[in-house]
Amino acid sequence: MKLYTIGFTKKSAREFFDELLRPSGVGRVIDVRLRPSSQLAGFAKVSKSGGDFEFLLDRLCGMDYFHVPLLSPSEELFTSYRGGDITWDEYCEGYLELLAEREAERELDRALFDDGVLLCSEDTPERCHRRLAAEYLKHHWGDVEIIHL
Repeated sequence: MKLYTIGFTKKSAREFFDELLRPSGVGRVIDVRLRPSSQLAGFAKVSKSGGDFEFLLDRLCGMDYFHVPLLSPSEELFTSYRGGDITWDEYCEGYLELLAEREAERELDRALFDDGVLLCSEDTPERCHRRLAAEYLKHHWGDVEIIHL
């Protein structure tokens, strides 16, 4: 199974859709953001009624969109890290504990993730929960190749 990750910040829509997503072979976008409808999301903002991002994914890349809040951090964890109250290492520990409490590996449909891409905002995976989520799933599912776009 191939599981991709991508962030949208510091990327133009052209780079994101045309240069990274479309040629990747990804089948669907799996949004793991806590706040996918944030005004700060730019071209990656989603809405409850189906927005531009979902439209662009379909029209430009032929991809479906899924929001999977089970892989989002909790509000408390997110704001503690963003506010500087906890370190990156503490955030990682808390996030992985949260995934274990949620039993994410058991609750999620593996088929959805095969050739899917975990979407978050961070431009690189080093300090982003999408990388942690992908590594967590690989640890529990075993046969996962992680590819960062």
